[in-house]
Amino acid sequence: MYFGKFIREKRLSKGMGLREFCEIAELDPSNWSKIERDRLPVPDDREKLEKIAQIVGLKHGTTEWHQFFDLAYISQKRIPDEVYADPEVISALPVFFRTVRGEKPKKEELNKIIELLKKR
Repeated sequence: MYFGKFIREKRLSKGMGLREFCEIAELDPSNWSKIERDRLPVPDDREKLEKIAQIVGLKHGTTEWHQFFDLAYISQKRIPDEVYADPEVISALPVFFRTVRGEKPKKEELNKIIELLKKR
């Protein structure tokens, strides 16, 4: 699922039309419509995103809250800030990227990632 589809479903589940939502969130309806259709990236403004999450009823710290921000980061083509805060996770990212590209990790690299995941 992409950010646009996710947030549109949440907005509609609250019974909010696009214009009403944008008025409350202080957003331009034309640009927001493009975001919901994944034609524009999500704004890179954490405070604005938190306000949007609250408007559609996402509770801080829930799975949906995290999914909202994960999808926003993906739309922005960024790695979440909290990932950068953990040096151990940062050190595992190159192995992860290579693995996703189809390169087989070395056994010790794979074990490092497995141990890191077990800690979470």
